[in-house]
Amino acid sequence: MNIESRIASILKTSSLDVSITDLPTFNLSDLNISTDLDIKLPTNLRLGHLAEMIVGELIKSSSNYKVLYENVQLIIDKKTIGEIDFILSDLKTTQVIHMELAYKFYLFDPTISSEPINNWIGPNRNDSLIQKLEKVKSKQFPLLYHNCAQSMLTGIEIDNISQVLCLLASLYIPFEYSGSFSPNYEKSIKGYYLNIEKFVGLDHSDKEYYLPTKVEWGMDPFENQNWSDFFGVEENLNKSIMEKQAPLCWQKHKDSYSTFFVVWW
Repeated sequence: MNIESRIASILKTSSLDVSITDLPTFNLSDLNISTDLDIKLPTNLRLGHLAEMIVGELIKSSSNYKVLYENVQLIIDKKTIGEIDFILSDLKTTQVIHMELAYKFYLFDPTISSEPINNWIGPNRNDSLIQKLEKVKSKQFPLLYHNCAQSMLTGIEIDNISQVLCLLASLYIPFEYSGSFSPNYEKSIKGYYLNIEKFVGLDHSDKEYYLPTKVEWGMDPFENQNWSDFFGVEENLNKSIMEKQAPLCWQKHKDSYSTFFVVWW
């Protein structure tokens, strides 16, 4: 995995804003990054932890924010009750900020509801955007006011901390979907999804494919050097579908690239 490309992909991912989340938004584009990044990343991190580490290093390298605390685990009677992602300081305003971070991939299922906010689900249908927002509101943000947190965040006035969400989202819509989305969703749409039957029936001539590993999700297919024809990915694709795991697929067709999920449902 190319570290520079992985970092660039995180920076390019848009945060879902307050008009969608109903929560104050933190945008990575607000960071004034003044130095070349030299981040050493462990090879065994899961995607969410990888994104968290990269964002932490981006903030530390910026000239306008400072990380005061990160990954604060709240433990009572040897049991972890939660974790606070970041406590930051805005160096210009001196405002202290509690920031929760998420790096997510959601697919739009128009059959769920007439309200778009309810229709964004995980590729395997086991999580959703609305569930994530409820968790932030009801569990993650309130952790700041737990007695355990107040004893750990020394030198900080808890009541003066603002809370923000940095929800980095890559959104995918149904193949050949004709519906429209508000600009706030549109900026995060990265591709489409289709089921295995539809995908197999497409014309695969002159097209090359690659199934990125989970830690490569969100990266630019243009950077990839390993491509094969449809038959080169068919076995692994079918295996994922049999295991009810929806893989992300990159496609190269001449000089154009696209990303999409192949779903089992």
